[in-house]
Amino acid sequence: MTRSQVFFGLIPPRQLSYPSHVDRRRATRVQKTMDNDSQKSRHGDNQSRRHISRFHSGFFFRHPLMLKFNYYWRVEPGIQYYCDVDYDPFVFMEENKKVYSFSVSLMEYQSTIPSLWKTVQGFVRANPDLLAANSSIDFLLKDPSQGIESDYNLCHFWSNFEVGDMRFWRSTTYAKFFAHLDRAGGIYYERWAEGPIHSIAAALFLRREQIHQWDDIGYFQTPFSHCPSDYERFHSNGKCFCDPFENFDQDPYSCAPLWWELDRKKIKDSKIQSNP
Repeated sequence: MTRSQVFFGLIPPRQLSYPSHVDRRRATRVQKTMDNDSQKSRHGDNQSRRHISRFHSGFFFRHPLMLKFNYYWRVEPGIQYYCDVDYDPFVFMEENKKVYSFSVSLMEYQSTIPSLWKTVQGFVRANPDLLAANSSIDFLLKDPSQGIESDYNLCHFWSNFEVGDMRFWRSTTYAKFFAHLDRAGGIYYERWAEGPIHSIAAALFLRREQIHQWDDIGYFQTPFSHCPSDYERFHSNGKCFCDPFENFDQDPYSCAPLWWELDRKKIKDSKIQSNP
């Protein structure tokens, strides 16, 4: 139990039900099809999960209880934190001008988002001025040399553990982006989840330095975990109690190595620019 003040609220039913522009019969047919084992689509027939995904993607930050706050930390039931957190992540975010942060990054199931990237491309082509300078778009692309015309590599930040600045989600840019995706109906006609939606938005519309990975916070939610690998810094002193070898970052389906590679490139490019 916590000694802090806790607030409870109700989610408006309209934010957890089908929007008027979605064809429910079509959505039901798709969900039944995705439930077929051959589709290999996790939660393919789960209607409530789609409602929750839409709520997390477009509405939680507008809830009356949230409007008094700038920052949020998403905490899911059954998770485990493996390290002492001896500082305030919200203060860290504010002082370091971070807007979005994550722990685990991985590839999404292609069968759940077959048309998501084409829908994103359509939005970017119509609104090229909204792309951030020094964005993380390369984190999303199979072929970065093609820019937005490249295919999507399926990488996204796992949204089960994210700390963020809700002023970004409340921005005009994100509102336009979400409205575009919402009208397409892919949350229901396919299974677009908030993880890829949040990740693509952050990678496109935030500067690279505004996104942070919590490498120093060990985290687990079935079936993935993140554990800091620096033994001297995190394990010899008892700060973390996880096994650094049990770390999804090293899994072939993890996108962490790509994120680190782009980080190193950013640092290298920064040094070149500062030392012409």
